[in-house]
Amino acid sequence: MVVNDCIFSAFRPVPKTGVIYVMDKAQERGYSSGNEEWSNLGQGAAETGELLGGAERLDAVPQSTQMYEYSDVIGIKALRQAVADLYNHRYRQGMASQYTYENVAISSGGRAGLTRIVAALGHVNLGHFIPDYTAYEELLGLFRNINPIPLVLNPTDGFMATADLLRDRITSLGLGAVLFSNPSNPTGQVVCGENLAQCVEVVRQLHSCLIIDEFYSHYHFDAPHNQPNSSAAFVEDVNSDQVIIIDGLSKNWRYPGLRVSWTIAPKDVIEAISSAASFLDGGPNHPVQQAIIPMLNPAIANQEAAAIQQHFNNKRKIVLKRLKDMGLVLHNNPQGAFYAFVSLENMPEALRDGRDFFEKALEYKVICVPGEFFDVDPGKRRRHLPSRLSQYVRISYGPPLAEVVRGLDALQRLIEDASHDLKTADMVIIE
Repeated sequence: MVVNDCIFSAFRPVPKTGVIYVMDKAQERGYSSGNEEWSNLGQGAAETGELLGGAERLDAVPQSTQMYEYSDVIGIKALRQAVADLYNHRYRQGMASQYTYENVAISSGGRAGLTRIVAALGHVNLGHFIPDYTAYEELLGLFRNINPIPLVLNPTDGFMATADLLRDRITSLGLGAVLFSNPSNPTGQVVCGENLAQCVEVVRQLHSCLIIDEFYSHYHFDAPHNQPNSSAAFVEDVNSDQVIIIDGLSKNWRYPGLRVSWTIAPKDVIEAISSAASFLDGGPNHPVQQAIIPMLNPAIANQEAAAIQQHFNNKRKIVLKRLKDMGLVLHNNPQGAFYAFVSLENMPEALRDGRDFFEKALEYKVICVPGEFFDVDPGKRRRHLPSRLSQYVRISYGPPLAEVVRGLDALQRLIEDASHDLKTADMVIIE
């Protein structure tokens, strides 16, 4: 690695995650947060400022001299119990086995929580679905205790993971654990209901482990009675079923800047995660933990979830119609999260590659994310080119509606201009 003409041989080049790369490229073109000439449809966060009809927004973090002390490395007991109580209320009423604070670890954001989990795993084959969250790539390539194995989801199946697929891959590939986001980032697919119940049953029978990133669980648009989606509903014994859930404030409560997440797992797993946390990150912010406990009250949390579902479902309907009208192809109608993973197969030739589409969109002051960044490849072990996802881009409707519509208008102009240029070129050739 060369920096300022000096060679730092002790360091390796560390790649940026796909979304960070995208934002850097946009900033080179003049993008800045709050610039109303731009539309950030690459955004991986939900709009944060507006009260959507849910609970009042947090506007202060009280502090005391006691909060200047470190908290426990896996979080303060009161917050851990509040998380357990919320999951019991939502998903485990009437069940004999209930979560307690011993089943919960608090961490400083989702990446920190996932890093702890992976660091605590033994020597296992770890399956991960493709496409999935871009940050998994470096995370899964960092630790030598795991062997990451890709599990390909097909557009012909709408990128849906199923219990049958899970059973086949665990048995044929010897998977000790499987990691995936649910709802999915980037496709918006949701493993829910009987399919999710069967997935939990598969790992129970095969003594494997499910690690489920549920950061978008409030964004489940066809859920009955506005019920969020979680694998916690299908766990039989909270201390023996190997179901590891990670969630937090960033998406489901719309507070990405507070950097608070939680892991829910059997208490023996939580102890292992605690040991990993002691050398990885040292524990979460003490004052913020104390301030957010009221947000986990079931009445408040459910009010926010219902408001999110209504607000983002309205945006989803607008976005999906506009994208289809532009000729963009969706191999599935996203049922969760706030993304549309669109195929460029029907676009003019100049726009059929995701990177080309992304670069052209920047000229129209719109940000999106090339699909190949979700072709998670830890260690860059695969050599076939191009990526099977190179003909896709991810469009986010996380920003406020006005910004989303502004971005869609610009993408429509981009496609119309490219179509016009193609027709003009064809006329010149004919003449």
